[in-house]
Formats: sequence, structure tokens, C-alpha cells
Amino acid sequence: MKLLGYTQKELETIPEETISLGCGNPVALASLKEGETVLDLGSGAGFDCFVAAKKVGEKGKVIGVDMTPEMVQKAKAIAEKHGYNNVEFRQGEIEKLPVEDSSIDAIISNCVINLSPDKSKVFSEAYRVLKQGGRLMVSDIVIEGKLPKKIRKDLEAWAGCVAGAMEKSAYLNAIRNAGFKEVKIVSETSSDCEISEEFTGKIVSAKIEAKK
Repeated sequence: MKLLGYTQKELETIPEETISLGCGNPVALASLKEGETVLDLGSGAGFDCFVAAKKVGEKGKVIGVDMTPEMVQKAKAIAEKHGYNNVEFRQGEIEKLPVEDSSIDAIISNCVINLSPDKSKVFSEAYRVLKQGGRLMVSDIVIEGKLPKKIRKDLEAWAGCVAGAMEKSAYLNAIRNAGFKEVKIVSETSSDCEISEEFTGKIVSAKIEAKK
């Protein structure tokens, strides 16, 4: 987890039962301030939500959205158990967010958007719910090159966040087409894993920032 950008303090103070693998630390990108309202797309058991909650403080608020009822219930139970009164979890799809227009200061997401079959809709929804001047910070998997069709249809590759990965430039353009400005890759790391002899491109873990 340290390699993904989390500090030792964060790992020690966040409930252990929430820790899961992602592809970066979007909270570290967000420069969160006290009192801000933060939305986590695909919040799972709530790890990044709880990290963000400590940044925004009691006057701030963190909303986690996940499509799985069981995961939402688990996250709610953890929040109650550990006294996170400024965190809320909602069941919903990231392509159709259960969030009001222009109500969010910052959106974070950790290796989830690549799983969506309609990434353009995800970014349009993100733009809708952000306040003017709000920001989007995501850690996600993208590719350089073209994946073979058999990989696109492979369920194991989908579970590994590879089959649904979008070509890097197309991913960035989808964010821009939603209306975002100043879209940029803050950092990226190429993976050495080989998914197919037919694929000669790169799998990239990228940290991406954009503003409304």
C-alpha cells in the first residue's frame, strides 16, 4: 500500500478491514481542505472515504457511492463502528450518480472507472455533480496500444481491470468531452505484466487531474 502512495500514518489510522488494492492514492492528488464535500466513485468498503474524511474534518463531508448493496452495508457498519460521522455511503451506479447537481467540491476514484462500460457517462455525471471550480482526481488503469478482442471478452481480464481499460488518449478526451478543463496526467507507471503475446502495448497506472 505504501507503494500506491499512502502514508504509514494513513495505513495505521484507517480501519484495517477497509484496506483493498487499488492503483494509486487519489486523495493525495486532491489537496483536500477542511469543510469540503468529497465524492468517491466506487467506494467499496470505504478506505479512500475514510482517508478523505480525516482531511476534510468534522465540518466537511465524504460521500461514497458503490453499486453493490453488500459493500455499501459493510462500509456503513465500519463507519458507525469507528465513529466516522462525516462519511455517508449510498448505493448507486457511477453512470447515474445518486447525488445532487453542483454539490461536490472534489471527486476521487481509485481503479474503478475502467470497469464501467460507459466511461463517457461517468465523466458527464461527475461534471454534473461538481461545483463550478470543482476538481476530479482519479487513479486508473489505461492502455497504450490496442487490446486483442479475446482479451476484451476475458472475464478474468475484466476482474483484473485490464479488459475494460481505455486507450490513454481516448480516456483523456472522454474527460474533456464531458466539459472538464485542464485535463492532465500527474504521474504514470507502466506495468511489466504480459497479458497476451498479441498485445504489444503498455498497461499504465495513471493519476489524472481535471477541473470543472
